[in-house]
Amino acid sequence: MRPTDTDTPPLTDAACKKATGRSLKDWFAELDGLGGVAAGRRALVQHVYSETQKNEWWATTIAVEFENARGALEKDGLPKGYAICSTKTITAPVSRVFAAFGDSADLDAWLGAGTRVVFEDGGSLDNGDGNRATFTRIRADKDLRLDWEAPGLAPGTKVEVLFADKGKGKTGVTLNHTRIQERRDADVLRAAWARALDALKAHVESA
Repeated sequence: MRPTDTDTPPLTDAACKKATGRSLKDWFAELDGLGGVAAGRRALVQHVYSETQKNEWWATTIAVEFENARGALEKDGLPKGYAICSTKTITAPVSRVFAAFGDSADLDAWLGAGTRVVFEDGGSLDNGDGNRATFTRIRADKDLRLDWEAPGLAPGTKVEVLFADKGKGKTGVTLNHTRIQERRDADVLRAAWARALDALKAHVESA
């Protein structure tokens, strides 16, 4: 999975005001009035979303950048950051889709060539695209958790993959990538995972 750049708008007062009618500074003052970080991210995002004609990108961005500006940190000392979610329905049994995340030949076909993988708790994954990961939890046919690093992007991110039997020989895959510290990195990873899951679907369904 080789990330490529995306057209992420600049995170400036001018860009924010052009898109939403208010500057970042104005939004931050308004969110302070709603209770600030203590109000919770969901409430902050929903408020901005409702006030920006349902602009999801800016609603999330404003809330996350507000948390950063107010110094909100998680237990590991880093901001919570951005989160992205990619989903795909694949016409194959759960066991087959799950296996494609732990076999080097499968991973070569959809994630990136030159894969080396040790598919066990504490095991590692790396490939020729520069992706590096450590499996922190593996539950067969249910879910995976990984510490993830991608080339040129901020380290220290987390990936969770959920597998669901949707009946009639179909499997639902939900991939959550969290603790992404930069807006640009979140946009790059969202596009990269969308391409990767498209490739996974094509690979598994063609077998």
